[in-house]
Amino acid sequence: MSEKKSIKVVELFAGVGGFRLGLEGWKGNSASSNYTKKLLSNYKVVWSNQWEPSSKKDGHLQEANLVYHNRFVLDSEGNGGCIHNPYDIDKSASPDFTDKQVRDNIPDHQLLVGGFPCQDYSVAGVNTKGIQGKKGVLWWNIHKIIKARRPNYILLENVDRLLKSPTNQRGRDFAIILSTLNDLGYDVEWRVVNSADYGMPQRRKRVFILAFHKDSKLSIDFNEKFLFDKGVFAECFPIEKKGKVESIVVSNNVLEITDNYNEGKFLNAGIMKNGKVLMSDFSVSPSLDKTLYSESLNVLKDVIEEVKKSNTKISNEFWVNTSKELKNPLHKIVQSGFESDKRLKRDGDVITLENELDKWIYLKGKKAEQRTSSKGTFYYKEGPMKLVDDINEPSRTIITSEGGPGASRFKHLIEEEGKYRRLLPEELELLNMFPLGHTAVGSSTEQKETIPLSSAKRAFFMGNALVVGVVEAIGKELNKRVYNEV
Repeated sequence: MSEKKSIKVVELFAGVGGFRLGLEGWKGNSASSNYTKKLLSNYKVVWSNQWEPSSKKDGHLQEANLVYHNRFVLDSEGNGGCIHNPYDIDKSASPDFTDKQVRDNIPDHQLLVGGFPCQDYSVAGVNTKGIQGKKGVLWWNIHKIIKARRPNYILLENVDRLLKSPTNQRGRDFAIILSTLNDLGYDVEWRVVNSADYGMPQRRKRVFILAFHKDSKLSIDFNEKFLFDKGVFAECFPIEKKGKVESIVVSNNVLEITDNYNEGKFLNAGIMKNGKVLMSDFSVSPSLDKTLYSESLNVLKDVIEEVKKSNTKISNEFWVNTSKELKNPLHKIVQSGFESDKRLKRDGDVITLENELDKWIYLKGKKAEQRTSSKGTFYYKEGPMKLVDDINEPSRTIITSEGGPGASRFKHLIEEEGKYRRLLPEELELLNMFPLGHTAVGSSTEQKETIPLSSAKRAFFMGNALVVGVVEAIGKELNKRVYNEV
């Protein structure tokens, strides 16, 4: 860290620490260099929170918390120093709490970050205490912290469908978020970033939301030049305008938005100031210098070779046993006239899957499979996918069900020396630009002994994670502007 005063950070929904790695680096080094070069950072996480409702109720034994605690709290080389809270965020920042209660629980900070779930953000009501969001919707916990602490800056991440949800009222949810941020005194930038467009080794499309409080050093100029050239996102992720620029005004009445919003979905790049919105779609120039974002790991092949250099062992569970016969063959009835994969055994309109490879071929292939619902019989259709991933391209998006040996349409499969295998946890980590082995072990708050994590759980972590290089790029640009270095 430089000699400048640090930017204090609170990290919500921390997972295994992707935001923290992007802002602080790992042992002072940057994700963009695969942690081989120094990252000049003024960020310091002072409080973090992680909780999975489906895990142990006391919060101590949840696996993501075990990893976070091991990597950041118990780290012997000085990467710790924050308070990590492994409990339901409702215990620290319930929407029912007073602002003082929240301030007593969560320290002062300049930057609030987090990757929050895409939920139904509609409002339940408004009373003398303020907005009443629906119970269990985590946006209202974030809103409560912002209201109580008013951090200078906010950086949030979500799936890109947030801009067009829900399906029966396109754009309503994001309009509610913008309206509530405007009410609390914030200007907002947002951008959908596909990490592969900027040279990172995974195709992962997420919306990032950056807000500046009107009392902070930074603000938004409400014009197209800011949107396409001068904004934080425009500077760190250059784009070219595509289509027309649209403008709308977001109501300051969230109940009205909940009940009657009809402006439609939000586009992939936008700014908001005083409730007024400018937004547009865009393209990314193919001539962009992508090594600025990831110096050495740009495609799946780079990641595979990097893991090989570490001498990571590949256990049998990752190889597909192509000759293993199924205990009971599977019979799939398909639509008449439908052309199936020639590698599969077919008799009339019945495809028979006899071994593990058959399952992989069938699940990843084009299909028109007969199914039955309460409304009768229908044919479920899917388009074809490649059986094996092209290692000379950025990988497909990692999802939470990536782990486990069973055949799947969405799991990655690669071919090596005529054999097929799934991706290793270490390869999944590098595709998200985490340090190699980041999720291998955890440790509880009661003991320093390490606890090994299963490969399936490690894959789950990476399916939930963000691409660290995206956060690093945003953090660098924000840091420059906070310290007037632009």
